[in-house]
Amino acid sequence: MHTLYSIFIQLFDSLLPLLGVFSEKLKTFYTVRKDVFDTLEGQISQNERIIWVHAASLGEYEQGVPVMEALKKQFPQHKLLLTFFSPSGYTQKKNNPISDFTTYLPLDTSTNAKRFVNIVKPEMAFFIKYEFWPNYLNELDRKSVKTYLISAVFRRKQLFFKWYGTWMKKSLHAFDHFFVQDQKSIDLVKTLGFQNVSLSGDTRFDRVSKQLEMDNSLQVVEAFKNGMPLLVCGSTWPEDELLLLDYINKHAAQKVKILVAPHQIQEGKIDQFMAKIGSKVAKYSQHNPENLADTDVFILDTIGMLGRAYSYADVAYVGGAAGKTGMHNILEPATFGIPILTGTQIDKFPEAEQLRRIAGLFTVESPEETTEILKKLFADISFRQNAGMIAGHYVQQQTGATQIILNYLEKNNAENPDF
Repeated sequence: MHTLYSIFIQLFDSLLPLLGVFSEKLKTFYTVRKDVFDTLEGQISQNERIIWVHAASLGEYEQGVPVMEALKKQFPQHKLLLTFFSPSGYTQKKNNPISDFTTYLPLDTSTNAKRFVNIVKPEMAFFIKYEFWPNYLNELDRKSVKTYLISAVFRRKQLFFKWYGTWMKKSLHAFDHFFVQDQKSIDLVKTLGFQNVSLSGDTRFDRVSKQLEMDNSLQVVEAFKNGMPLLVCGSTWPEDELLLLDYINKHAAQKVKILVAPHQIQEGKIDQFMAKIGSKVAKYSQHNPENLADTDVFILDTIGMLGRAYSYADVAYVGGAAGKTGMHNILEPATFGIPILTGTQIDKFPEAEQLRRIAGLFTVESPEETTEILKKLFADISFRQNAGMIAGHYVQQQTGATQIILNYLEKNNAENPDF
């Protein structure tokens, strides 16, 4: 099966230039990767000591931030290489202030894996959550590179646990240690015969908890809120907008301010959404600062502000779980101690399920349910504050994953003079 996988990936890699003629996405996928090796050879000198961190996309990057920051302090003689698989993660974080080199990860062919590892020569490698590329892992194992999986989540549906997934399970031997988010993952990893696993938790909690120490001021949001209750709807998709429109049009105007930050900044779709709103609406790219205080709904059609905007919220709605795109980060608003609404598709997000069980998060399936819970949250201050307190305490109680990882690295590298 591994051979068939490698043949398929190699064939796909070879056909990408042709496929790009028919698909803009595949064209971009090919274009951004074709010069990766030349770029790496030009940037990384032979005497540099590299720690490689790989994140699939933006969410995994956020999980990796506290670990990368700590690695820079603990191993100052090393440089950090950060790789992404998705364009969205790379595009937004290619100029991040932490890593020394940032690039795309070439496709997982045997040839690419060997060339990549030979150029980079990583002394340690960190994969985040559930990025499993068997050819890269096999090459790291062959080169005896210390390799770790952090903030990992294992589920019974994954290929490792299928009768036909033995070939994929073999690639897990590349990991020196698994740092997982929950006990269920520990139990599953052990059924595969691995004992090198620790319950560390999710490093995202460390990432978002630091947001409280930062300057979260946004003059534009402060002017818009103008002392009124504020609902911040973050990373929304069309499915989320359908849930919210009834409340926006029938109940929110003049009582609650609403800020919407769409996940995709597409002018046409944003304008279509604005046309459905019956109250005073403006978007960031065209707003008049003098009119913000009188605006009911504000569309944040830009990136980089949502995390700070949550600090002004009284209630947050987090998008992605109303459809199949995947729920976005609920911990960003939770760290500010505010109650959270989201869709019902949260089964792959243990933090959301836990927060729902303790009543810091509420899931909604219809516009009627959305309107009902929002009306209650804004009308009942005690109910709202209690739910927010639960969310804030939950985040603070889950911090510490990064320190567990660092303690392990310090202990296991103490006898290695090269570190």
